[in-house]
Amino acid sequence: MSVAFTREEDSEAAAADLPDRPISPHPNLVTPEGLTQLEAGLAQARAAYSAAQAEGGVSTDRTAMARATRDLRYFGARRASAQLIEKPKALDRVAFGCTVTFEREDGRIQSFRIVGEDEADPAAGSVSHVSPLAQAVLGKEIGDEAIVAGRTVEITDIA
Repeated sequence: MSVAFTREEDSEAAAADLPDRPISPHPNLVTPEGLTQLEAGLAQARAAYSAAQAEGGVSTDRTAMARATRDLRYFGARRASAQLIEKPKALDRVAFGCTVTFEREDGRIQSFRIVGEDEADPAAGSVSHVSPLAQAVLGKEIGDEAIVAGRTVEITDIA
């Protein structure tokens, strides 16, 4: 048996054994937008799985099939465990789904929306409800102070 043939088999075996995407142990809280994103991810995973099967699946491209199967398991589990949380009607306290604005000690003003883990994107202004930032401000009211990254911030708005 040639060495090249053995390495190819090893490469295919490794591709077929992609590790699962980690699933958080925290409750899977989602906003309506987050639920839509999960459903879109599940639909894409189903389409990728169908495409991998149609192209021969395991016999021709084990990587595509393994990736599609992994994503299908992940999005299926996340969609099944999703707990839809509507935006609160009363905005007197920071809660899941709210956008909180705070002022830092140096005068900088920042705003973040508190969302589910799968929809969090700090660069776009959203953080996960389990993030240290969200944990520091959840339940606070306008005028309250919180410690964020070792510094004091003051809540100036809840939307």
